Amino acid sequence: MHPAFSVVFFTTATGAGYGLLALLGVLGGFQIIPPDFWLGLIGMGLALGLIIAGLLSSAGHLGRPERAWRAFSQWRSSWLSREGVASVITFVPAGLFGIGWVFFGRSGGWVTIAGLLAAIGAVVTVCTTGMIYASLKPIAQWHSRFTLPGYLFFSAMTGSVLLNALLQGFAIGSKTLLAASVLLGLLGWGWKVTTWRYNDRLEIPTNANSATGLAGGTVRSLEWPHTEENYLLKEMGFRIARKHSARLRQITQALAFALPVLLLAAAFALPWPFAAMLSVLAAIAQFAGMLVERWLFFAEAKHTVTLYYGR
Repeated sequence: MHPAFSVVFFTTATGAGYGLLALLGVLGGFQIIPPDFWLGLIGMGLALGLIIAGLLSSAGHLGRPERAWRAFSQWRSSWLSREGVASVITFVPAGLFGIGWVFFGRSGGWVTIAGLLAAIGAVVTVCTTGMIYASLKPIAQWHSRFTLPGYLFFSAMTGSVLLNALLQGFAIGSKTLLAASVLLGLLGWGWKVTTWRYNDRLEIPTNANSATGLAGGTVRSLEWPHTEENYLLKEMGFRIARKHSARLRQITQALAFALPVLLLAAAFALPWPFAAMLSVLAAIAQFAGMLVERWLFFAEAKHTVTLYYGR
């Protein structure tokens, strides 16, 4: 029993990819970033590559991947379906922006419009991903005011750190972007710690007695309704020892927030190529830390149905 790595990687990769895509669409469209061929090719390739890798990873998590296309038809009621629709639609302006900005070396006009639409599509897709989890009332750790803003914070944070590493690598780094990356890292760190504190104090009012409406004693199951672990127990009934949770939280804070912030702050005072090296290390460390953070996001969630199993 453990959170599926496919979903952990999906949420981490797509969050960073959409964050980078949104920044490229806005900054490239408004000519803040020059339309250089190799810069655009690597930047757009990295953004779309992370998104595609994440989407393919999520498809591998499905029991019947060949039926994934059917999820698109439920967009009226399902956030998962809306996420799929939004992700596909976003590829259209992203592709047009990439063609104009990378291959034609243009900015302004229709290229700017395509970049802005790609950025809007990226933000909308991240919102739909966050709402998949925030809308699940049986999981109190997700059904809170912290989940959706957290997805947006982390997408912007990882996207800005990736873009900073990219620009530093091409020796066109910006002090403004460096400062924004540090600020987003600190904001994301504070948001994550606040979320953990909220979840640790969370009191779930439902128990086996209130769920069944029975009183006068302690309700418990005599036997399980099946002989094997089901999906909910595997994905949302994971048991993690408090000491392991505390250690993983420390690793998350060190890799995803503290180390990138320190490396990027040091990059202010160093010339190229040392600033570029520190920026790349910050991006690598943060991505690894976000994988741990996403694993905890799933491991610490508890579905109300686990009450039926005496948990």
